[in-house]
Amino acid sequence: MWLKNATVLRLVSLGQRVDALNNALGKQAFTSCGSSDVASSGWVPPRADGSLAHVVGQQVLLSYCIEKKVLPGAVVKDALAARSAEIEARQGFKLGRKQLKELKEDVTRELLPKAFATRSKTAVWIDPVNNLICIDAVGSKVDTIVTALFRSIDRLEATPLHCNLSPAAAMTDWLASDEAPGGFTVDQDAELKDSGEGKSTVKFANHSLDAADLGHHLAGGKRCTQLAMTWEDRISFVLTSALGLKKIKAPDVIKDETKDNGEDADARFNADFALMAGELGKLIAALSGALGGESPAEGVRHRTDEQELPMAA
Repeated sequence: MWLKNATVLRLVSLGQRVDALNNALGKQAFTSCGSSDVASSGWVPPRADGSLAHVVGQQVLLSYCIEKKVLPGAVVKDALAARSAEIEARQGFKLGRKQLKELKEDVTRELLPKAFATRSKTAVWIDPVNNLICIDAVGSKVDTIVTALFRSIDRLEATPLHCNLSPAAAMTDWLASDEAPGGFTVDQDAELKDSGEGKSTVKFANHSLDAADLGHHLAGGKRCTQLAMTWEDRISFVLTSALGLKKIKAPDVIKDETKDNGEDADARFNADFALMAGELGKLIAALSGALGGESPAEGVRHRTDEQELPMAA
């Protein structure tokens, strides 16, 4: 069980014992969409028939499920056209804008019970030992899951991880100097973006990222916003300007450490999760060091705050 992405929060206080998490999460447990619901979300067990908080040693794994009804626009459009044609024929004049809007809402409500539902699950790893929370997502979904965490876990305190060097500045410097920080290597994928009005973007894929090749773009003011890297030949990932990790991969030789040991599926899952927690914990610490160390939090988010925890997209 490995995260594919990681948005990292610094855990200040879990606010309760790990063994009390199941009851806390149960208040926001997932239930499927009702016939008139457009979407539903909540916590589900990471393992089938397991608990909402899957604990291995002192490491905790959660899973957040989002279900959405899929109602194709073309279906709504056709149904609306047929219904409006009936009404117009009956009343002898065309519907106004307000009537059409209300009719569309009625048609959508009637079609919702017949709509297909899609589900997505996102893993959340909580490490009370090293004071980390890692969400297997980047971008807008993170805000949804962070909000769910604070609603579910009373007295939880955490803040986004910040470092003294901005990732964009550091990545740009690594490319310009053609030198990666100790323990890391630069791979062959990168994104450079102009901060000016044009905001032009250049992407490199499977390309040697030599300073000589990138010099023109860097001299022109472009900054690196995404960079593929490998840590200690053990984990590859793409670092973003928002200090997010994408496309996390461990080589098979690392994952094989928990395979073919004669244990059952649950035991292998637990061993794989424990291995991932150990490896990613070390990677995050090394990455923080490469970015000048962690900077003090500007503010701590907890459940009683009205202000949302700011998350970078």
